[in-house]
Amino acid sequence: MSRYFADIEPIAFGGPDSTDPMSFRHYNPSEQLGDKTMAEHLKFAVCYWHNFVWEGNDPFGGQTFERPWFPADTMALAKQKADDAFDMFRILGVPYFCFHDHDVRPEGDSLQESHKRLNEMADYMGEKMANGGPKLLWGTANMFSNRRYMSGASTNPDPDVFAYCASTVKSCMDVTHRLGGENYVLWGGREGYETLLNTNLDRELEQMGRFLSMVVEYKHKIGYKGAILIEPKPQEPTKHQYDYDVATVYGFLKRFGLENEVQVNVEQGHAILAGHSFEHELAMARTLGIFGSIDMNRNDYQSGWDTDQFPNSPSEAALAYYEVLKAGGFKTGGTNFDAKLRRQSLDASDLIAAHVGGMDVCARGLKSAHAMIADEALEGPRGARYAGWETDAAKAMLAEGATLDGIAAAAEAAGLNPQPMSGQQEKLENIVNRYV
Repeated sequence: MSRYFADIEPIAFGGPDSTDPMSFRHYNPSEQLGDKTMAEHLKFAVCYWHNFVWEGNDPFGGQTFERPWFPADTMALAKQKADDAFDMFRILGVPYFCFHDHDVRPEGDSLQESHKRLNEMADYMGEKMANGGPKLLWGTANMFSNRRYMSGASTNPDPDVFAYCASTVKSCMDVTHRLGGENYVLWGGREGYETLLNTNLDRELEQMGRFLSMVVEYKHKIGYKGAILIEPKPQEPTKHQYDYDVATVYGFLKRFGLENEVQVNVEQGHAILAGHSFEHELAMARTLGIFGSIDMNRNDYQSGWDTDQFPNSPSEAALAYYEVLKAGGFKTGGTNFDAKLRRQSLDASDLIAAHVGGMDVCARGLKSAHAMIADEALEGPRGARYAGWETDAAKAMLAEGATLDGIAAAAEAAGLNPQPMSGQQEKLENIVNRYV
């Protein structure tokens, strides 16, 4: 093992009574829940960026973390970083990982050199994957950090940036395809605007739509079988994001005829920034038929920005995985921890412990969700609430040929005077609490 994680043993399942913070209390990968094991249900992934790129800086202070691969500005350091990353994946026993191009290779002096370095690192990681390392849940391109993207990538007013963006995404899709990635993600971190005073909104949306269409076309051209995912986010860094939430993304996909080609990667922190709950966004994605994958984290509810903390609420996780299970579970997607340490958590063991805790919270939430579905704890009361719509008369109101004036006449003839019924929210909350 590399020196960074040299003193840390692989994490074992200790059971609910374990007091060791470096053991799993709830995540038992081989435990069977229905027709899948816990590992198959959750499909955990570790992200490259927060764990191996972020230096612990914030808007008011610089680097706090000291890693042996920092600043990773040479290929030798990039490979050392990969060595340590794959050691961490092995210690945690995760089946997947995720990365941006910028995470795994230093940027070159030219576009071509950057591509060459990415391909070299893909070969290096591919060898580790072939030798028992985890699989790639998804790859993506960083098109938000470099100053060239300050006005967007595909939405940029400069066509040269659009072309640079196209080349970057093509290269990343090729690498994702080569490494067997099960998804390719597009996060439009700068795809939006700061002010309408200098923005041609119609043009930018058309550029973004055409770009996404070309991504889908290229997917089919190279025979890539994975899913294309968009990750919604309402703000930060760009004030007005074009991919605000799941519903907004769906409207965009419908406009360009891509609703059957592109799905969403939903993040809890982004849902909260949009004024929604995580389960709301997951339910919308399921209902609209575009559910793909999730980024698991949480926000600080006292802060107004995306703090990317590790999940620690079993009840929130239970409601999230309830929606995942109702969607039929993950297909190409999985649970990626898009989460980072607090900048005071300096030790190598902190990186491991954070994921251990997050994985346990998700496992506990999954077990609760699975039990609620098996017992029809929520679906029973929900079905009873909507039972009236199962009658022939109610179904006729929604059938082809029904008219507004016809329904009105029937209501008047019957002398309808419906009375409200309790939604029983508090009872249902008590039921959920019983399971978690």
